[in-house]
Amino acid sequence: MSIKVWPKSERPREKLLEQGVNSLSDAELIAVLLGKGIKGKSALAVAHDLLHKLNDLRGVVTASLTQFSDIAGLGPCKYAQFQAGFELFRRNLEIQLKRQDVFNNVDDTKRYLQAKLRDCEQEKFALLMLDSQHQLIAFRTMFNGTINSAAVYPRELIKQVMIDNAAAVILVHNHPSGIAEPSHADIRLTGEIKDAMKAIDVPVLDHFVVGDKETVSFAQRGLLR
Repeated sequence: MSIKVWPKSERPREKLLEQGVNSLSDAELIAVLLGKGIKGKSALAVAHDLLHKLNDLRGVVTASLTQFSDIAGLGPCKYAQFQAGFELFRRNLEIQLKRQDVFNNVDDTKRYLQAKLRDCEQEKFALLMLDSQHQLIAFRTMFNGTINSAAVYPRELIKQVMIDNAAAVILVHNHPSGIAEPSHADIRLTGEIKDAMKAIDVPVLDHFVVGDKETVSFAQRGLLR
C-alpha cells in the first residue's frame, strides 16, 4: 500500500511537521531522509529493512557504503545524503563549542567527542585547541593507531599547538574496546604531555577518554596532576 493513502498522522513527513521531529521513531526519521520508497515498498518499509539489516540506528550511522547498498533500492546517492546529514549534526556540535567555554561545559564537550570518536575502529589521539577564552579553535587528530594503541609524540603536539596559536589544550583519545576507563599508560602519558606543554606555557586543562557508552574526564576524576 502506498504511503500516500495512509492517514496524515501516520505519514512520517506530515507527522514531523504537525507533531515535531521528536515524535518520530527511528524508522520514521530514516523514511523522511529517504524521501520515497521503491516499487512495491514504501519509504517506511525500506527504513525498517535498513534497521533490521544493520541492527539499529547506530548501525545505520556507521555503515559502510557496501553495507548500506545491500538494501534493495539504496545506493551511493542515498548513502551520500545520509553521511552528509550525520556530518551536519557533528559540525553543529562543534559550532556550539566555538561559542562557549569548553572547559566549563563538560557535558557538551563529551557529546561532541562521542560523535567524533565513539565509532572509530582504530585508536585516535587528538587535541582540542582552545583560545584564551577556552573556546574551541579546532579539533586536531594528531595520531592514528591500531585497534589497541596509538604512538603519541609530545614534540609533534607542541608543533601543532604553536601553529594554531592555542592558549590551552584538552587531550582526547578513544578506546576501540568500548571501555572508557583510563589506563596507567594514559595517566603516565598525560603527565608527560603536561610537562612538555609547560615549556611553551600552554596548560593541559583535561584529558577525555571516549568509550562506547561513557566518556571519562581526567579533571572530574582528579587524575590531572
